[in-house]
Amino acid sequence: MQTILIRNARLVNRGRILGRDILIRHGRIDRIDREITRSADIEIDAAGCYVIPGIIDDQVHFREPGLTHKATIATESRAAVWGGVTSFMEMPNVNPPSVTRELLEEKYQIAARTSLANYSFFMGTTNENYDEVLRTDPANVCGIKIFMGSSTGNMLVDEPSTLERLFANAPTLIATHCEDESTVQRNLGIYREKYGSQLSAAYHPMIRNEEACLLSSSFAVELAKKHGTRLHILHISTKDELSLFDNSLPLEQKKITAEVCVHHLHFSADDYAALGNQIKCNPAIKGREHRDALFPALLDNRLDVVATDHAPHTWEEKSQPYLQAPSGLPLVQHSLNVMLDFFHAGKISLERIVEKMCHAPAVAFRIADRGYADEGCWADLAIVDPDKTWTVGPDNILYKCGWSPFSGTTFRGKVLSTIVSGHLAWHEGQLNEQKMGERLFFSR
Repeated sequence: MQTILIRNARLVNRGRILGRDILIRHGRIDRIDREITRSADIEIDAAGCYVIPGIIDDQVHFREPGLTHKATIATESRAAVWGGVTSFMEMPNVNPPSVTRELLEEKYQIAARTSLANYSFFMGTTNENYDEVLRTDPANVCGIKIFMGSSTGNMLVDEPSTLERLFANAPTLIATHCEDESTVQRNLGIYREKYGSQLSAAYHPMIRNEEACLLSSSFAVELAKKHGTRLHILHISTKDELSLFDNSLPLEQKKITAEVCVHHLHFSADDYAALGNQIKCNPAIKGREHRDALFPALLDNRLDVVATDHAPHTWEEKSQPYLQAPSGLPLVQHSLNVMLDFFHAGKISLERIVEKMCHAPAVAFRIADRGYADEGCWADLAIVDPDKTWTVGPDNILYKCGWSPFSGTTFRGKVLSTIVSGHLAWHEGQLNEQKMGERLFFSR
C-alpha cells in the first residue's frame, strides 16, 4: 500500500485544531508532527484546509440486496466517500430482510467486493427470529435493529413478549426506530377520512406525530433501564423525547444513547410546501419548535451522534401521491455540508462537528481503532476546504436515484480528498476504486 504524507494540515481532533503533518503507512496513521521531512509515495499540500477524521454514519439504507433499482452498496458508498463519510452502518430492511446470519453474511460479501467505504450491517429483528438474533457476534456486527414502528420494509416488531426478551437478552447494542404503531394508524385513519385524496405530505408530521414518538421512545427506555440493555435510539425528531436522555455521564459510560439526523436539524414542517414528498420520512420532519429544540440538545450532549438515515427512492416513486410515496430521502453525500452550514452560521464549532460525526459514533458503538485521527488508528480522513463554494446539481449527485432535496443549494465548504483505511479514495475530483473499504470491528 502506498504511503501518503499530508502537509500543512489544520488537524481537527479530540477538541483541538493543530497545525500538523500526517504520515500514513500500511493503512494507518503512522506519525503526526509539526513537520515531517521524509518523502512519501503521495504528498498532499493541505494548506488552508482542515483535516478531520472520516465521518462514521451509523444509520444508512443502501437498498442491496433486492431493491437495487433505488441504490446499491457500490453507488451509495461512493456518494458517502465523496462527502467525507469513510464508514457506514447499514440497516436490514432490504429484500430479503437481513434476519439470519446467512443473509447478513451475504451483505458483508457484497460490501467486500463493492464498497469504497468501510462497512458494517445491523442484524434485523422480527416477531419470529429471536433465537437467530441471539447468535449475533458483538465483535463483528454493529448491532441489532428493532423497528418499534413501521417503516419501509415491513419489519415491525410489536409483540410485547418478543420485545421484552430481546431487551433482556440481546448480546450487543440494540438500535431502535421508535414510533408507536397504534397511534400512527389511528391518526392515519382520522386524516384519511377527513381529507381523502387531498391528503399531502404536509399532514405527515400530524399523522406520525410527537405523541407516537414519545410513547415508543419512552417504552424503549423503560425496557432498557429494566434490563440494563445497551440502547441506541435512532433519529430523534421531537422536543418531547429529549427529557428521556441524560447528559450527566460521559458518552463511554452511557447505557442509553440517542442519535439526531441532519434533516431533522435542517428542515421543518414549513418546508413541505416546497419539497413535499421529497422530505417525507419516518419519523416525520416536524414543526419549528421541535427542530429548534434539537440543536441545543445536541450541544449539551443529550443527543450524542449526528447521522443521516440516508434512504433513497427513485424520483418516480417519490412523485406518487402522498399515501403511495415511500418515506426516506438521500442524504449521505451532503451531511457534512449541512453541518458546515451551521458552523458558518456560528451555531457549532468544527471541533464539535467532529465530536458528533466522528468521535461519538466510534465511542457509542465501540468501533476499534477508528473515529479519531491518532497515531496507530486506521487512516480514515477527509481534507476539507471550509470556504470553497459549490452548488448541488445533476453533475455532482452520486446517488443512484439521481436527486437530492438540496438540489440547487449552494454550500460553502467542500471535501477535496477522502482517505479510507489508508487508501486515497477521493482526490482531485476523481474516485479511486483500486481498493475497497474494510469491515468494521468492535471492541466489546
